[in-house]
Amino acid sequence: MAEQVKTEPPVTLGDPGPLGLSGFALTTFVLSALNAEIIVPNASQNHAIVIGLAIFYGGLAQLLAGMWEYRTGNTFGATVFSSYGAFWMSLAAISIPAFNIKASLHDAEAAIGLFLIGWTIFTALLTIGAFRINGALALTFTVLLLTFIALTYGFLVNPVPWKRIGGWLGILTAALAWYIMLAGILRSVSGGAIQLPLFPIKK
Repeated sequence: MAEQVKTEPPVTLGDPGPLGLSGFALTTFVLSALNAEIIVPNASQNHAIVIGLAIFYGGLAQLLAGMWEYRTGNTFGATVFSSYGAFWMSLAAISIPAFNIKASLHDAEAAIGLFLIGWTIFTALLTIGAFRINGALALTFTVLLLTFIALTYGFLVNPVPWKRIGGWLGILTAALAWYIMLAGILRSVSGGAIQLPLFPIKK
């Protein structure tokens, strides 16, 4: 008797992009609001509030979104979310006293500036890729790149006013990331009926 072959139904995967964008946007917004010195009085003394977000939402949730992007075959999304998830977790580690990283640095400002230079270079490379996807993503990465440049200059050369400028640019970056996240959510819940414009780039 011929052996009957069981066929499993294909696994339906959700889009991990909105989760990754949400974790990135919210964590960026909170840190950037502190850098811009708005909303919270004595913002410079309240940076510890971002540590929890950087570990669990901007960090872990975004890292998971990146791994799921690999499963969907999206190499760009996987690289972006996994890398920036690791960025937030490593930034949190620098700020956690138990790790003794910041306390062991001879010149913490310059050392963090070096850390940011690396991420500025990485973001510049990703920005090139974003210009092959859509206009909304390209604008988001362009503003993110400007944010890293401003913060790097602020840590290495002149903190005033560059850290504050970096904060305002970061807030704009978060707003753009939230917009792309909303586009993904509305597309999902409406079955594709609601499509916020992302301005796709012709290849």
